[in-house]
Amino acid sequence: MGSAADDGGSRWPACANAPLDLAYLRRFTHGNVALEREVLQLFAMQLPVSLAELRSAATPKAWREWSHTIKGSAAAVGAKRVAAVALAAEQLDFADGEARAAALTALGAAADEVCRLIASIGGGSAASELLVFKGNAG
Repeated sequence: MGSAADDGGSRWPACANAPLDLAYLRRFTHGNVALEREVLQLFAMQLPVSLAELRSAATPKAWREWSHTIKGSAAAVGAKRVAAVALAAEQLDFADGEARAAALTALGAAADEVCRLIASIGGGSAASELLVFKGNAG
């Protein structure tokens, strides 16, 4: 599977690892699987709302604030691919409409991917283990 953030080799960061780092999240939930799932479900419910706000951002300030919000919430739960693409979006030139459109496409793809994975976690630990970055597997 190609990178969800790849738009033909341009400026959007590619992340070769899984889109969700559960080992990272588990450090903060102290291994509490129920809490982990609740946090991920809340993230997955809020992400489309934040993306809608970003899509409707009419000023550079609003664009930066919503990109930053997405970046922070994604980083907090270990959704590193979404966080990386949101960081790139936060730093782009708002006046460049093509760059904004590409950022929204890349963010949408990364968000869709991570939300599908979050939805699959409800099936048990076997699904969860597939989402852990190889570098964090111990």
